[in-house]
Amino acid sequence: MKENFDKCLEMLLAAEGGYVWHPEDPGGETNLGVTRAVYEQWLGRQVMDGEMKNLTVEDVAPIYKKNYWDRASLDNAKSGTDWAILDWGVNSGMGRPAKAVQRFVGAKQDGAIGPITLKMMAEKDQKEIIHYIHDIRQKFYEKLSTFETFGRGWTSRNKHTLKTALEMADE
Repeated sequence: MKENFDKCLEMLLAAEGGYVWHPEDPGGETNLGVTRAVYEQWLGRQVMDGEMKNLTVEDVAPIYKKNYWDRASLDNAKSGTDWAILDWGVNSGMGRPAKAVQRFVGAKQDGAIGPITLKMMAEKDQKEIIHYIHDIRQKFYEKLSTFETFGRGWTSRNKHTLKTALEMADE
C-alpha cells in the first residue's frame, strides 16, 4: 500500500541495523542494509574508504524506494504482503519473493511484479500469501552455505516479518 512505505522502511532499518563488515557475509561491507556494491551502483562511482560508515537514513531511503519498493510495485500490493515481499527482497534480492508470489498465485514467474501478478494477488487470501512467503524464504535460507553462521538471525527475522506482516494484514 502506498501509505505503508515509511512504516516498512522503519521496520526494515531496525532489522538491518547499522554498519557491518562480517568476513563471511557475501554482501561485504554494509550499512543500514545497503551493501557497498549497491551504493556504488546507486552513486555511479566507487565509494571511498570510510564512506559506507557514514551512511544516513536520508542516503538509503531513496534506494529502498526505487530499487525495492517501486521495483515490486508495492504501492499496489495489500498491507502486510508489501512488507513480507520488501523484507525478503532487501535481504535476498527482489527476484526471489517476486517469483515465489508469482508461483503461489499462478502467474508467470518472471520476477517482476506487475499488473497481472498484482491482480492475481488481490484475488488470494493475503495471509496465505504471507505464510507462503515465510515458508519459501525459510527453505531458501536453510539451503545456503552460510546458514550455520547467519541462520539464527535470518530465522528470527523471518519469524518477526511473518508476525508483523500478519498484523498489518489485519489492520
